[in-house]
Amino acid sequence: MMEKIYGKKLATRQITMIGMLFAVTIVLGATRLGFIPIPPFNTTIMHIPVIIGAIVGGPIVGGFIGLLFGVFSIIQAINTPTPASFIFFNPVVSVLPRILIGVVAYYVYVLFKRKSEKVGAFLGIVAGSFTNTIGVLGMIYIFYMKAYANAFHISYNAAVKTLLLLVLNGFISAGIALVVSLPIIMIAKKLKI
Repeated sequence: MMEKIYGKKLATRQITMIGMLFAVTIVLGATRLGFIPIPPFNTTIMHIPVIIGAIVGGPIVGGFIGLLFGVFSIIQAINTPTPASFIFFNPVVSVLPRILIGVVAYYVYVLFKRKSEKVGAFLGIVAGSFTNTIGVLGMIYIFYMKAYANAFHISYNAAVKTLLLLVLNGFISAGIALVVSLPIIMIAKKLKI
């Protein structure tokens, strides 16, 4: 099943990369090291394996790792409930943006790597990280804004302001992703992994 996707065979290299980065994602998710509790949601570093997988292995590798990240988001919402956990039971909020991290990171990287490999990787990492932040918060805004406000017993306007403040977490996530991912990606590219 994993060997064929949309009529294309996955290379052994891609399957191996998916397996290794799945392992990292499982450790981050199972130990909860990948979720940093900053109420009302968790800030995460679980997007980092997705971004690395995407830029080094391609959008399919990144998409698979993102899928696992999204599944762990649902599991996290079930195992450690908060007033906002119900939001993450919806895969459109918890899974779809995480799959898109890998797709966006890869294609931004490809678009800008002509200028330089490092510029492409830098912008791919930032784009992937913000795909996570804006994707999740955007879906919350579209589908759950009123329910989110009710869960925290705040006004709708206060809830919107809270979400806008959470966009600042995107800068923290992007910064962490850059510090961790960029050296790994540049080494992998140099070694042609």
